[in-house]
Amino acid sequence: MKKDFQTWHNKKSQIDDIEKRPFFHEREIWFCHLGANVGFEQDGIGEDFLRPVLILRKFNVYMFWALPLTKPKKENNKKEIYYFKFSFGSGTESLAILSQIRTVDARRLSYRIGEINQKDFVGLTEKLKALLP
Repeated sequence: MKKDFQTWHNKKSQIDDIEKRPFFHEREIWFCHLGANVGFEQDGIGEDFLRPVLILRKFNVYMFWALPLTKPKKENNKKEIYYFKFSFGSGTESLAILSQIRTVDARRLSYRIGEINQKDFVGLTEKLKALLP
């Protein structure tokens, strides 16, 4: 599938013009404008290039570390070490893609959809730390 980098560039220019960043916290799950990216990097989808992300670490009102989320597949042949499975809200199952942690500007946040519970968040951070050399 061919990626639409030009439409993403236009959308990214609009996002960059946003003056007021939303108020957010660690552990929250938001739809975020991740865009059209290169290769195997996780893309946003739809006309707004949105993908759910987990806010892992808030540095200030401007920047945070995000983990892109994906839905679990029935036949999961993914390397489990790079994913963390959890549920939020009314039982929505998600996989945090640990290998794709990235720094994100808060202007990319679109709307909040939930929050990971404290126990799962601790488990996720422990698993992420175990990946570090």
